[in-house]
Amino acid sequence: MKINREAFDMDFTTEGRPETRCLLLSFLLLSVWGTGSGQLHYSVPEEAKHGTFVGRIAQDLGLELAELVPRLFRVASKERGDLLEVNVQNGILFVNSRIDREELCGRSAECGIHLEVIVDRPLQVFHVEVEVRDINDNPPVFPVKEQTILIYESRLPDSVFPLEVAIDADVGSNSVLTYKLVASEYFGLDVKTNSDGNKQIGLVLRKSLDREDAPEHNLLLRATDGGKPELTGSVQLRVTVLDVNDNAPTFQQSEYEVRILENSDIGTTVIRLNASDPDEGMNGVISYSFSNFIPPMIIDHFNIDSSTGEIIIQRNLDFEEVNLYKIRVDATDKGHPPMEGHCTVLVKVLDENDNVPQIAFTSLSLPVLEDAQVDTVIALISVSDRDSGENGQVTCSLTPHVPFRLVSTFKNYYSLVLDSALDRETTPGYEVVVTARDGGAPALWATASVSVEVADVNDNAPAFAQAEYTVFVKENNPPGAHIFTVSATDADAQENARVTYSLVERRVGERALSSYVSVHAQSGRVHALQPLDHEELELLRFQVSARDAGEPALGGQVTLQVFVLDDNDNAPALLGPEAGVQAAGVSQLLWRSVGAGHVVTKVRAVDADSGYNAWLSYELQPEAGGARSPFRVGLYTGEISTTRALDEADAPRQRLLVLVKDHGEPALTATATVLLSLVDSGQAPKAPSRSRALVDAAGREASLLDVNVYLIVAICAVSSLLVLTLLLYVALRCSAASPTEGACGPGKPVLVCSSAVGSWSYSQQRRHRVCSGEGPPKADLMAFSPGLTPCQVQSDIGNHQELNEDRHSSKQDHFPLPIHNNGQHIRTGMKE
Repeated sequence: MKINREAFDMDFTTEGRPETRCLLLSFLLLSVWGTGSGQLHYSVPEEAKHGTFVGRIAQDLGLELAELVPRLFRVASKERGDLLEVNVQNGILFVNSRIDREELCGRSAECGIHLEVIVDRPLQVFHVEVEVRDINDNPPVFPVKEQTILIYESRLPDSVFPLEVAIDADVGSNSVLTYKLVASEYFGLDVKTNSDGNKQIGLVLRKSLDREDAPEHNLLLRATDGGKPELTGSVQLRVTVLDVNDNAPTFQQSEYEVRILENSDIGTTVIRLNASDPDEGMNGVISYSFSNFIPPMIIDHFNIDSSTGEIIIQRNLDFEEVNLYKIRVDATDKGHPPMEGHCTVLVKVLDENDNVPQIAFTSLSLPVLEDAQVDTVIALISVSDRDSGENGQVTCSLTPHVPFRLVSTFKNYYSLVLDSALDRETTPGYEVVVTARDGGAPALWATASVSVEVADVNDNAPAFAQAEYTVFVKENNPPGAHIFTVSATDADAQENARVTYSLVERRVGERALSSYVSVHAQSGRVHALQPLDHEELELLRFQVSARDAGEPALGGQVTLQVFVLDDNDNAPALLGPEAGVQAAGVSQLLWRSVGAGHVVTKVRAVDADSGYNAWLSYELQPEAGGARSPFRVGLYTGEISTTRALDEADAPRQRLLVLVKDHGEPALTATATVLLSLVDSGQAPKAPSRSRALVDAAGREASLLDVNVYLIVAICAVSSLLVLTLLLYVALRCSAASPTEGACGPGKPVLVCSSAVGSWSYSQQRRHRVCSGEGPPKADLMAFSPGLTPCQVQSDIGNHQELNEDRHSSKQDHFPLPIHNNGQHIRTGMKE
């Protein structure tokens, strides 16, 4: 398919109406595509100016102008790449620099520029052939400016003397030369055409010469080519008339043709020439030589024996460099003057398979993403072989067991495409070897390899070894303690495998998970941000997320179960006789008339720990002096009962110290003080109303032992009135302030349970802080209000009811007594 573009340039205009231009363009397009899907052909004259229009290459290839730049439209050429260029704005191929056909192709009859048009997304390759047309820009040139011809005067008319022909670098009709000799009465011109199409000229003697009359003749030979316009060249012919020896050597043929293989050995005989001379003596002795006008290349490769006329090889012949040698041989006799005969030897060099195929990779698209589609073009491959015929026919193949294949796109052009899916995690790269083999005998082959790296795609999410981990942590850990390390692996590479960790945030009760634990984003180390409390939180279950840095990011999760192990960090807490009231002491009135085994009161204690750490036992501390007490305490119940009947010898004030101890390691203890006032059955003391005040030091007890019971009752009544007055004052002040929890607000209810072996009880503790306007609130006064919870153990309810009935029947009330906790006094805010 060929397009004649002679009538177009960059200033493309068409005379006439728009319809005419449209029809012309349609005709050109049909001429481009009408013959099928072959390569494009354009033609352009040599020496065309810069910008000369060659063709609308984008339109002819079916490409949209708007996609030229995004698809990286480009043109490549094995020849000089700057001769032609494409304007990517309008898709026009134009002349970019001077094109000299003679420089580009020499004397070749056909001359063209092969272009590769490459576009990406997807990758496509088009082949365009641009023919360079010859113009008559070279005049005929003779090898020398002056040619000397020696002619014996004895030469007969019609004798022919060979002349050097002119050379025209153009081709075709522009190189067809006509010769003309300026008018001379002695000489004419003889022009012949050889079998190879070249002309041979000779000077014809038309009239016998007379050296004595004219020893020298100066002639002008003019050569004119067949171009438009015609160009001419001339040479000065100097004819010297010689005397005597009038017979020149002659060859049997004017032209000999010899065929010889390239790479023939040095010294191989090409031909043995034989010329004859009818003269006798020295005039018939012939000497052979190369013509003075043969190029140096022939002298470098061949040598002729002057005596035998044998032409031999003296340098290696290469078909790929020169495949035809034209040798002019002169046969000169030794007469005086000597005479010459001439012949031409055409040496045709035959090709041998001596060139290995060449492989070139172009437009490599590396690395290849592992999720690339099948038939994705990886590289363009071109092969070549300098040999000809079957020796230059090349076939390509790939190493087996690779996910690629070769697709032939044009003669000696291949595309390396993906044949099956890739997986970088299985095979990160391939060494692809391309083998090119020619059709010679024996065949020659060459290999070329390309490393195809498989680029990673984020197709693997981080994975943990287990879906769930169980961690055991003792409570009261230091803040920031390391409790566990999570680790996830990602089969991807680089950024796609860089894993960061984070918590899956949620609420734990009223607090955020991030207030309990944190995870280091890079190492996955999990830290406890604060001491964990088994009594507050026994199990902390949360999730840690692992995400990679790919795009888009992939992630995985793991569940952590953190069990907080109990530590014996809570001492037993004593409760008052009223349910829900926390206290460290009990006061009780007891009739002297009770018998042995009478339950006097019950010491109640709870431990916030669990297990053995919350298993409580009670024991009665021995009295000073080793006196045996008439009371005992239940080891696990805390019930104080009489061991015998009371008598007058027993002191009216009994002070019992009960040691409450848990079973932790080490064991923690608390001490409860129980003050018993023994009352005779004939006495009727006025029992004061139930006191809520707490008295101060235990030292006052000794001074009260000898005081009358009535005095004790009166003091307790006054103290109770004072406490009630203070409580009323505090309530009024706090109700005027903000109702929000603060200095005067109630504390959070706490559920406390004792050991399963002992008694279980629930208490609701409320703490009140005394507020005043003179300064910050004070917490010296603590009052305990009773409160029963729905979950109170039934046995405790029974005990309370039994004790209350006993109190009502005896009409006794509790006296305020000193309170002890682990041997420390708790003082009230009242002044004595």
